[in-house]
Amino acid sequence: MVVPNKILVIDDSGVIRKTVRDMLPAGKFEIVEAKDGVEGLNLAKKERPNWIMLDFILPKMSGWDVYQELEKQPELRKIPLVVMSGRKEEVTSKIPDASFKFVEFLVKPFDQKQLMAALKSSMEKVKLRVAAAPAAKAAPAAATAAATGDGAGAGEIQALKQQVAKLHAEIEALKKQQAQIMAFIKQKLK
Repeated sequence: MVVPNKILVIDDSGVIRKTVRDMLPAGKFEIVEAKDGVEGLNLAKKERPNWIMLDFILPKMSGWDVYQELEKQPELRKIPLVVMSGRKEEVTSKIPDASFKFVEFLVKPFDQKQLMAALKSSMEKVKLRVAAAPAAKAAPAAATAAATGDGAGAGEIQALKQQVAKLHAEIEALKKQQAQIMAFIKQKLK
């Protein structure tokens, strides 16, 4: 049996890891657990989970350091991330406000509804990050072409518009898929 939703839970608290495991519908999620930041980062690279839940205060390597390492690696940045902590002010003092456009925060302790909402929100946020990445890379090229005033600039702008339209279509398709997955999960939770 293939489990489509793999969640890496990086938390030094066995209670939190067990709580996450118990709150998710049995058979629908595979939980991979790490007790510290080093183990968590290694498992993120090896397992390529569908989600990462990261405690901010960890032994061996802090959640902040793990977060920074995840940010450096393009493939790992595409994984929806939920940062967990009982001390929100400690997290927000380190992670820039702009990053919360792409990362979900979950206050401990949390209930099943909050957990599911955080997982869903983190999926939406990572889609924004993926959609923003090609546009951010393409914008300097378009600006350079426009500044030179050559005819190729108009062609590049048109190509960028087509790329944006294609990305919007892909985002809509992903939203539809996500809605179907969430409906399925909600049905199984009843």
